[in-house]
Amino acid sequence: MSESQTVLDLTVGLGGHAEALLAAGVGRVIGVDRDREALSGATERLAPYGDRFVGVHGRFSEVERIVRETGTRATNAALYDLGVSSMHLDQPERGFSYRSEGPLDMRMGHEGTTARDVVNTYPEDELARVIRQYGEERFSGRIAGAIVRARERGPIETTAELAAVVASAVPKKRGGPHPARRTFQAIRIEVNRELEELSVSLPQTIELLAPGGRLVVISYHSLEDRIVKRFVAGEERLRSLTKKPIRPSAAEMARNARARAAKLRAAEKEAA
Repeated sequence: MSESQTVLDLTVGLGGHAEALLAAGVGRVIGVDRDREALSGATERLAPYGDRFVGVHGRFSEVERIVRETGTRATNAALYDLGVSSMHLDQPERGFSYRSEGPLDMRMGHEGTTARDVVNTYPEDELARVIRQYGEERFSGRIAGAIVRARERGPIETTAELAAVVASAVPKKRGGPHPARRTFQAIRIEVNRELEELSVSLPQTIELLAPGGRLVVISYHSLEDRIVKRFVAGEERLRSLTKKPIRPSAAEMARNARARAAKLRAAEKEAA
């Protein structure tokens, strides 16, 4: 990367990737995030880089419009780091974690439907669909039934309450992942419309890439990875740079357990 190049960081979070890119000599990074708190943190962190960092609030599905509004005609690379951020998981009040007590929220921004709304208002069959489709959970029907029975006694208000209801509905498995992991993933995806946002965003991002520009996507579960894989294969302007997704090394997973599920795919936009 060079000082003349612009990179689009579509999940800027607290600015870790953006800082690494700027430190490596990238001329300009446009950081997009739907979470105003995260964007504020990134802007503060990257203040030493001056106008080389531009922070923009918005969703994936708005990317072409909001980037054009910065006066940018084309970018040389675009990066997605999908899924929930460590910042969200580490803040119990955001309601993402089944391991800590917090309100049932799970919104990556601060607008729209909450996890509490999903858990307490969706019909049983719709809950089962969400948990099965987005969590790939084989006990989705049992979990949905347990949630409906629990909420008949009163609204499910906290992450701890929901985790306990889910745990009561599935067989116990010693040493395995938390029984609520897939259900929390599913509800989070539903709340934030994550798969729809990604599907709408990818074609817009390709329009923003200059010829020779690179698309890099880091995903954390098969549903996201499948969308990216199919998009790259079906987009005639893209040449895949990764026949198989790149996985983190053992050393990286030892340093950061949350990276263990990561898959990276990259593609290059060919000249017209």
